[in-house]
Amino acid sequence: MKFEVQALTRNLGARIAGVDLARKLSDDDFRALYQAFLRHQVLVFAPQDLPPGRQVEFARHFGEVQVHVMNQYHADGYPELYRLSNLDAHGRPNGKHPDKGTLAWHTDGSWQRVTGQATIIYGELMPGTGEGGETHFCDMYGAYERLDAAWKARIASMRAVHNLDFSRNRRHGEEPMTEAQRLAKPPVDHPVVRTHPETGRKCLYLGDHAEYIVGLPYEEGRALIEELNALAIHPDLTYEHKWTIRELIVWDNRCVLHRATPYDASTQGRVIRRCTVLGEVPA
Repeated sequence: MKFEVQALTRNLGARIAGVDLARKLSDDDFRALYQAFLRHQVLVFAPQDLPPGRQVEFARHFGEVQVHVMNQYHADGYPELYRLSNLDAHGRPNGKHPDKGTLAWHTDGSWQRVTGQATIIYGELMPGTGEGGETHFCDMYGAYERLDAAWKARIASMRAVHNLDFSRNRRHGEEPMTEAQRLAKPPVDHPVVRTHPETGRKCLYLGDHAEYIVGLPYEEGRALIEELNALAIHPDLTYEHKWTIRELIVWDNRCVLHRATPYDASTQGRVIRRCTVLGEVPA
């Protein structure tokens, strides 16, 4: 299979043309796609029909697919799939954002010991042009590289505690985690600077799930995380995706932060289904 790779920005993101994801990929085809994934960090596939089962099958090429602890979002009979929708039973916008935590810069799965590798997201329904609901991505290789020597020395051995209960209550507290969900995913600590296990490059690893810094007073650690999260975002290291329905996007959580942008949940429908592939323990 021949496919085209067109860079979307100078630093991250590529559009992939000529791949029918509803058909089974050969090992050689997937290896070629995976090299593009490592090179560009974010891949955007042309609009196409992709049944839920085929999305899960595609994800399994990358590795073990996470079954998310927030089981109220499981979808289509596949525990690996996670649907975010603001539609009611009649298919109309219900005025409720399904997860406001997605509006803050974050990386998927940093709140567990074995963190997220690829996230694979399919746009079933999107707001109208100019109505919001975009997805933005930012390069964490570049974010680390642009820190000055003093910052790099300061954070070289720091570890941050990531906590889904913290970020959920902070951003979407009206629907907190259940006790069983909190017990299943207790807080975990990861290096603030991680080394990508395949490229060998260093990157900043924080985002909105990071709650505090091991060994620092809580408020001092909070302030440091907020400062670094702000320093990490650079316009020229960011790709802002304006969705077309039925597009599929894959990104590398190990070196990318992402966020969704707001939309009017009372007038605009937005439905995505996603799955996240488990990676490794950050080092």
